[in-house]
Amino acid sequence: MFEKIGVIYHPMNEPAKKLTRKLEQLLSGKGFSVWTCSSWDGEAARSGMSGTDLVLSVGGDGTILRTAQAIIPGKTPVTGINLGKLGFMTELNVKEVEDKLTRILKGEGWIDERALLEARLFDGDGSRLFYALNDVVVARGAIARVVYIKTTIDDKPLTTYKGDGVIAATATGSTGYALAAGGPILHPQSRDFILLPILPHLSTKYCMVLPSSTKVKLDVQTVYPATISIDGHTNLQINSGAVIEIKRSKNTLRFLRINPESSFYSSLEKKLKGKQ
Repeated sequence: MFEKIGVIYHPMNEPAKKLTRKLEQLLSGKGFSVWTCSSWDGEAARSGMSGTDLVLSVGGDGTILRTAQAIIPGKTPVTGINLGKLGFMTELNVKEVEDKLTRILKGEGWIDERALLEARLFDGDGSRLFYALNDVVVARGAIARVVYIKTTIDDKPLTTYKGDGVIAATATGSTGYALAAGGPILHPQSRDFILLPILPHLSTKYCMVLPSSTKVKLDVQTVYPATISIDGHTNLQINSGAVIEIKRSKNTLRFLRINPESSFYSSLEKKLKGKQ
């Protein structure tokens, strides 16, 4: 079932680097072809994906988000090993790695398929396409002045948000920045996505949960440069007149899990309270 396995790790986390070396030895000893890469080296990670049957992400949720960018639009499944703080997306903790990973490699486990967003940016540099596992954030830049974001849904005018910005979040991202901004938590396998403003000033304040078929267009109007952030890792300056079109992608990210599907609800409360 598995022949080639990649291990992508957080390069600034010493326990992650130590565990990566251990995993490399363990997997090589079992006859697997293994490659390792820093999650900060996106090009190297993408080049390693060809023919890879499984990726182990060693770090926290941030490492998984970087790993996702290396995989998409491919179908290689990922299993996350948590050495971070929360680990909403990770599957294993350090103490259970050897036992549960052995079970995974024997063919146990199930595929948890997560929805992605596609964001196409139109600006002075033409058109660029991005994929987001967590969220797309369009917001003010370094200068603390509100931005105006004219928003349409399925080509019908919704409102012009006036505030710090707007978040479009997947179900996976609903436990991240969107939750901190007052959004709801969606079941992780939901295909719906969230649209909510960030600190709106004298404008629409409510959050919307949109069907998976929805297309959102954000038209940015601002005196000072604004920003677009994809999963918190791809961050670009944009100017007034930039347009971002957001929709659910046909691509998905596949997690290979070993814990029961029902564990989402039991672990959610613990993680929201900062417990591992």
